[in-house]
Amino acid sequence: MKEALLYDKLLDGSVRCNLCHHRCIIQPDKRGICRVRENRHNRLYALNYGKTIAAAIDPIEKKPLYHFLPGTKVYSFATVGCNFRCSWCQNWEISQNPERDQGVMGIDITPEEHVARALENDCPSIAYTYSEPTIFLEYALDTMKLARAAGLKNVWVTNGFMTPEALDLILPYLDAANVDYKGPDNDVYVRYCGGRAEPVVENMKRMQYGGVHLEVTTLVIPGVNDEPDQLKRLVGTLVTELGTALPWHISRFFSAWKMANVPVTPYSTLELARKIGADAGLKTIHIGNV
Repeated sequence: MKEALLYDKLLDGSVRCNLCHHRCIIQPDKRGICRVRENRHNRLYALNYGKTIAAAIDPIEKKPLYHFLPGTKVYSFATVGCNFRCSWCQNWEISQNPERDQGVMGIDITPEEHVARALENDCPSIAYTYSEPTIFLEYALDTMKLARAAGLKNVWVTNGFMTPEALDLILPYLDAANVDYKGPDNDVYVRYCGGRAEPVVENMKRMQYGGVHLEVTTLVIPGVNDEPDQLKRLVGTLVTELGTALPWHISRFFSAWKMANVPVTPYSTLELARKIGADAGLKTIHIGNV
């Protein structure tokens, strides 16, 4: 574990975590919503630092990033934990681990070792992915700095719910990001994820303004965000806030975790979403996971 970078000590012995927009107030010996940041004696610690739960070499298109280093491999890794509770999570075994009273699973791998693995396998970039990289910020940031020094690019696959303070730390080292934009408003985020939409949009705008290559993915889920009006409002936000040149990935839902009984998204719904995006002016739209 490692002492966290972004937190305030409070007079009653609790701490305020400033990593994501939950800004959890964490009592002594307790953890935040992500379950990997713990208050020990009025200090906040990242329990997942150096604890890799998954590592692999992927095609960059799997992130999905279709317009950043296309055709290359990307070294990818993650720790356990997440600051969201998306009912449809495909990686819930990783993201929803650990329980609040359990230790943090993972293999000890240093930032130096991650960079060495990427170089050994001829990967020009490293992706912080599978779970939410915001919740392993300290681990990711140390790796990103070493990767940049070694000539590698850094990629985040993220829900975009980090604070401005957290984004300030990573922006100097961030080359590309795919942000999962889940719905047109707070209704989807609050009901299904435990978050809010506005901070995600603001962070996407800041990434784009900061020169980060940005692509956005929306998982279209029956009964959640697949109504034509919802899709029109979602696309309207993307076009208004991020412009028509933004690559938009429309991803097909398959039953998972708490939504095991929800049917697979019909292909006709994905085609409808593509038409709505094109009619709104989006120039680059990809249908994926089909």
